[in-house]
Amino acid sequence: MIAHESTSYGQLARMAEPLTDVRRRGGWLPENQDDLETWLAGHRERVEAKGERAPLHPVIAEFKELIDSDPVVRMYLNEMVAQVPKGRQYRKRHLQSVQQMLRLINEVLTMAPEYSEDAMVVLPLGAILDWTMGTPAGFAAFRDGRVNAMLKKILGVWCEFLSGPESRYVLNDSPNGWQGEAARRAIGIEQYQHDPDDKYWGFASWNDFFTRRLADGARPVDAPDDDRVIVSACESTPYGLATDVQLEDQFWLKSQPYSLRDLLAGDESAAQFVGGTVYQAFLSATNYHRWHSPVAGTIVRAFVKEGTYYSEPDSEGADAVEPKNSQSYLAHVAARAVIVIEADNPGIGQVAVVPVGMSEVSSCVIGQQIKPGYHVAKGEELGYFQFGGSTHCLVFRPGAIEDFALQAVPQPHDPDAPLVRVRSRLATAPAAH
Repeated sequence: MIAHESTSYGQLARMAEPLTDVRRRGGWLPENQDDLETWLAGHRERVEAKGERAPLHPVIAEFKELIDSDPVVRMYLNEMVAQVPKGRQYRKRHLQSVQQMLRLINEVLTMAPEYSEDAMVVLPLGAILDWTMGTPAGFAAFRDGRVNAMLKKILGVWCEFLSGPESRYVLNDSPNGWQGEAARRAIGIEQYQHDPDDKYWGFASWNDFFTRRLADGARPVDAPDDDRVIVSACESTPYGLATDVQLEDQFWLKSQPYSLRDLLAGDESAAQFVGGTVYQAFLSATNYHRWHSPVAGTIVRAFVKEGTYYSEPDSEGADAVEPKNSQSYLAHVAARAVIVIEADNPGIGQVAVVPVGMSEVSSCVIGQQIKPGYHVAKGEELGYFQFGGSTHCLVFRPGAIEDFALQAVPQPHDPDAPLVRVRSRLATAPAAH
């Protein structure tokens, strides 16, 4: 079944309401608030047991120096710890001071995410900063250039650990290991390239495991020889579908419409997409995290736009900490890649692929061959997300889409809505006249 552009776009817009908490629905944080608080309590206890004898990593010491020396930054951070959002019903305050927050973050820098069948915390920094993101001071702090520069450094240090061999300690068959039976089922390891006889399945690091490649034959390209068929760029759950998008719009408002110039980071292609369509979908913690071309065509531009970390829209008030209320906003302000492709099918024209690093490290790494002039096959790899929560947008010109596959329509009230498999049919372009 398909949803037709000519008759169903109004219906699609109504169906594309905000989903339940994306981080929780995607398995990045526990669905149950009590489980999240239990993890926070345990993390705090581990840090307190080490006390002051645990040295601060130089990057945390640098952050502390910035806080101590800059009165505005110090004000922001102290206030965001003090301001607990009304929309967050914590049993117990887990942050008492900025100093404690720094210690909790410091501990994360030598941790890799562990598996849990029911209460997985894959985004430990997001868990620590959770309530601060929805406070008045937090809205300001996480947009501040000085704070963002430090967060980028901190995430870079953690990424170095996650990219090193010591991070493989979680690749074991314990109940919290990724080689345990429950974890194996959750990730479907048989669908990926790995060495079952190697202690670490042949992966060099946690990030190597996180960005694992599909096995030969997995996720075949739908209709490889039909240039009318557009395929999914990521293994993901539909989040939003917007039509008649504008060149500039107020994405920071509660409605969070798409603003093409901002979404595409000022790229010159933005004007041709006015009145067109934006499809957005998010990736879950156990998903495949590489991106693929939705069409066959030629790369026009490919670049990474630096952005904010942990910023949320204050138009949502205390509810801003729920990514269901902020994912469209994040596509305009978070670190993201922008890849513009001139489709071989002239009826499709240019398509923009925008992978967005939604939280934690979430580096957007574009493939070395993905440069202007390079011709990509439909379904060919474009790049990948390093560890962290992520979403992506596909942007189409007016008239480029005849219909979307039913699976591409967001199902906001269905917690068990199926994934759209990467390289499966997403939409169809009109027939040539």
